[in-house]
Amino acid sequence: MDAVRLIMASRRALAGSAEGPQLMAEAWQSYALAQAIGSRLAVSGPPELRGEALGLTELAGSGCGILGAPPLGVGDLRAAQLTELGDAHDSLVRLGVLLGEVGIALVGLASGADDEATYWQCMEAIDAADEARDRVLEMLRRLAVRDQVLSERDAPTG
Repeated sequence: MDAVRLIMASRRALAGSAEGPQLMAEAWQSYALAQAIGSRLAVSGPPELRGEALGLTELAGSGCGILGAPPLGVGDLRAAQLTELGDAHDSLVRLGVLLGEVGIALVGLASGADDEATYWQCMEAIDAADEARDRVLEMLRRLAVRDQVLSERDAPTG
């Protein structure tokens, strides 16, 4: 399945999460998907993105580690369904939105947490989402610079 479809499925699942454990599981799924997209970009994406893509992979992996893997059935891991990235720009824009939504959902969960452990787990996961989103924004900036250079190079001189 392509990255955009998986991101959209993750956004819907995150929005439909009502309880704390379910929301944390969907946040974990989002981090796992970001990790898979980062890995794919690092290996086969535009060369300008490879360093930031590796950073995204590491940050998303730390988000997974903070939250701990939820119990998933066979075939429930969305990241394992990633078969293609499609347009890197479109995928990154949508991934940035997803990571922002993960952060917002975790803020809501942290603010209503009954115990200190859940609160701090959410706070660390929020930091991971923010840092991962920063990597995505940097990759989008690098794509814009690359596109500008290419359009200037290909523009007719007059």
